[in-house]
Amino acid sequence: MKSPGIPTKQQVSAGGVAFRKNGTTIEIALIRVLPEEISAHRWQLPKGIVDEGETPAEAALREVREEAGIDSEIIEKIETIEYWYFAGRGDERVRFHKFVHFFLMKYLSGSTDDHDHEVEEARWVEIDEAIAMLAFQSERDVVTKARTQIV
Repeated sequence: MKSPGIPTKQQVSAGGVAFRKNGTTIEIALIRVLPEEISAHRWQLPKGIVDEGETPAEAALREVREEAGIDSEIIEKIETIEYWYFAGRGDERVRFHKFVHFFLMKYLSGSTDDHDHEVEEARWVEIDEAIAMLAFQSERDVVTKARTQIV
């Protein structure tokens, strides 16, 4: 699907639903990103671009470490979501076809206080509260699906 006169680029990202159990409570790591010019503060799952030579799983582990400050291990893939969006690149408007690979990840170590500079805040949130806080419906759906995979 192409828009006339607007270049289209494919973009591949990966991220995770990193969880830990606190007694019988399941908590997941959420991040609040710094606002861009046109967007407000929003809660989301840690994720980012898959670098050249990196697998989606490797990128997901790296992004969760960088953005949420924690080390984790992959349990299994949850799903890949796909969507389209427009963005400006200088004076050029670009249409992106984006694929995001999400993985279920078990917390190993680290602190959400150790997030990188791109993130305003990272925190552990009880899973039902996290679903309500997430800005994007697709990520709410991913966490809902992940809840059924957590043993």
